[in-house]
Amino acid sequence: MGTLDTGTVRPKVSASSALAASPRSIGGLRSRAAACTACPLYGRATQTVFGEGPARAKLMIVGEQPGDEEDREGHPFVGPAGRYLDKCLDEAGIDRNDVYLTNVVKHFKWVPQPRGKRRIHSKPNAAEILACRGWLEAEIRIVSPDTILCLGATAAQAFQGRRFSVLEHRGKILRSPDGARFLATYHPSAILRMPTSQDRAKAKALFLEDLRRAAT
Repeated sequence: MGTLDTGTVRPKVSASSALAASPRSIGGLRSRAAACTACPLYGRATQTVFGEGPARAKLMIVGEQPGDEEDREGHPFVGPAGRYLDKCLDEAGIDRNDVYLTNVVKHFKWVPQPRGKRRIHSKPNAAEILACRGWLEAEIRIVSPDTILCLGATAAQAFQGRRFSVLEHRGKILRSPDGARFLATYHPSAILRMPTSQDRAKAKALFLEDLRRAAT
């Protein structure tokens, strides 16, 4: 588990400073992002969780932030929401290995469970999202996807502004600021949290529809 280091002061490394050398590969970006200290989240996270997938993927899927399992393992979308995404990608006829997967924020933001040892997800704020923006922009520049599919409001609003509503625009083909096709849909974790099996089944059908639309 990551703990806040109060004994040493690490030199501040931000996306803007690390990208000054203009790395031209995802591997180069990942190496630089591993040392990012642009916001306080690095202090409690186990590690940076950078995007993964083909360097020229046609489809990029963007979530909010890594979760507990992602933080421990160092890979995006490997927790419960990631396993649900894998299942849905398979049902939609999409090979995960053909998709570039990343998050708006690269460190896990969490608060301790009041009773117990679990680390509870906490939504990143605007400053934390802004601190990570350079990494996401660099990923998009290198991968140059045809389509960007955002999972959930935090990811979608990072592209389309704070007033953007996933419920209003879900599944609609728009444009991202860089000109790529853009769609927004539910985050898998939101589907998993829905109260009834009927709600989850309905949302899953729409989610599959959005995945297929994004991949075509």
